[in-house]
Amino acid sequence: MERRKKKGKGPGKYYRKGLSLMQVMDMFPDNKVAEEFFTLARWPSGPICPHCGSDRIKTGAKHICCPYRCNGCKTRFSVKSKTVMQHTKLGFRTWVIAIYLLTTGIKGTSSMKLHRDLGIAQNSAWHLAHRIREAWHQEEYLMAGPVEADETFIGGLEKNKHRKKKLNAGRGTVGKTPVAGLRDRATNEIRVRVVGHVDTETMQDFVTSNLHGDALLFTDEASVYEGLPNHTSLKHKDSEYARDLGDDISANTNGIESFWSMLKRGIGGTYHQVSVKHLARYVREFEGRHNARNADTIDQMFRIAQGMIGRRLTYKELTS
Repeated sequence: MERRKKKGKGPGKYYRKGLSLMQVMDMFPDNKVAEEFFTLARWPSGPICPHCGSDRIKTGAKHICCPYRCNGCKTRFSVKSKTVMQHTKLGFRTWVIAIYLLTTGIKGTSSMKLHRDLGIAQNSAWHLAHRIREAWHQEEYLMAGPVEADETFIGGLEKNKHRKKKLNAGRGTVGKTPVAGLRDRATNEIRVRVVGHVDTETMQDFVTSNLHGDALLFTDEASVYEGLPNHTSLKHKDSEYARDLGDDISANTNGIESFWSMLKRGIGGTYHQVSVKHLARYVREFEGRHNARNADTIDQMFRIAQGMIGRRLTYKELTS
């Protein structure tokens, strides 16, 4: 459960309860305790068969990996079944600590660091991190606003690329991947998507599919947003970055631009190089971590554990 923001002064998000790495290690001293964490996240009222949905479950079976047996469909299963953890050989404690590291690393955590900290192979750490990113999918709603909309481009500079990879098609955004974003000021929720093109149809479809009909919309002067309802554009080229609209409402895009800054620092400083194929997964990670930042650390971890249910990402799918 998220804590409500309290009045007062304090550094950072002082109103939420964080966890140190030492505290996490003490909380989850072995695989058994870590398994109980995932079990509670998945089945708060007792185990349910992931295959048929029956609650007629036999527990405590001395099976090497599946301690539950459904009396309905006669299938054995574990808390890993039908989740991103299915068929993993990694222990529950490794998963919990990995979730903690990815949750608290505001600029991301590289697979090389996970490899060293968890004592597992680098390719296992890379697969592990991508499976956790799958759990950051979240239920979406129509943003009531005011909403800030903007786009950015992710990728290396043409001049820094090897000559075999240069497109020789110009400068600026050439060779980069566009990412569209929205920020709801009322909730501070960010919603970002990797898009194929920054054109009027693509951007307006993205905006209208995520906004409530009467939400106020603030953007820069990009022509792709022209014609949208309740729209106020700012002329950044003329050094206009904010406009007072009265009623304590300021038209600006500072919030979404701040998110772009964090995203780019993370990709450039932590991951260094992200392929177009996997960019959407990294973008989802930064989006999910931002949207959960007001919750206590243990609640953020619990939310990720619940997000793992019903998702799969095999190594073959990831590398194909």
